[in-house]
Amino acid sequence: MLTVDYDLLDVGPGTTVLDLGCGEGRHAFEAFRRGARVLAVDWGRRETETTARWLGAIAAAGEAPAGAAAGAARGDLRALPVPDASVDRVIASEVLEHIPDDRTALAEIARVLRPGGRLAVTVPRYGPERICWALSDSYHANEGGHIRIYRGDQLRDRLAAAGLQPTHTSHAHALHAPYWWLKCAVGVDRDTALVRAYHRLLVWDLE
Repeated sequence: MLTVDYDLLDVGPGTTVLDLGCGEGRHAFEAFRRGARVLAVDWGRRETETTARWLGAIAAAGEAPAGAAAGAARGDLRALPVPDASVDRVIASEVLEHIPDDRTALAEIARVLRPGGRLAVTVPRYGPERICWALSDSYHANEGGHIRIYRGDQLRDRLAAAGLQPTHTSHAHALHAPYWWLKCAVGVDRDTALVRAYHRLLVWDLE
């Protein structure tokens, strides 16, 4: 499931893309398939190993065009392993809400972006996320969990403070919010019949 509009971000052949907090690589995969030169970064060793393996499989299957390149590396978003002004596009999807020092992470993003470069940031919406926090401590109070809930104006202010110019905003995947409310209500780790039924609805919608 992608949370970034690649057409709006303008990712294509020759674009240099940094996917931050890549997880298991979903956003890096799409950029690679569009012909970009991609570096996926995550703090987790398992995540970067999985992403690297799947990027290799995409290349081996011929799903990436000639000239595209991709790799994965462990890294701290507060000290990115990338030179100044060296990246055309940065994707930070569902990651800033996990980072205690998000201001330093945003300053690092501004540092590595080339003049005229673009950044795509996605975070959970304030209202739905607040409901999850109210329903369940287990949803967020764990190692690596969400440590803050952004309001839209707060996120825009932090981007601007880092020297980044906020432009377009949008919302996506509204059907996923009730799924997480349900999970929080019955227990985040519980796999009930109702949770499974709603998950099947989400899969049907995505397909």
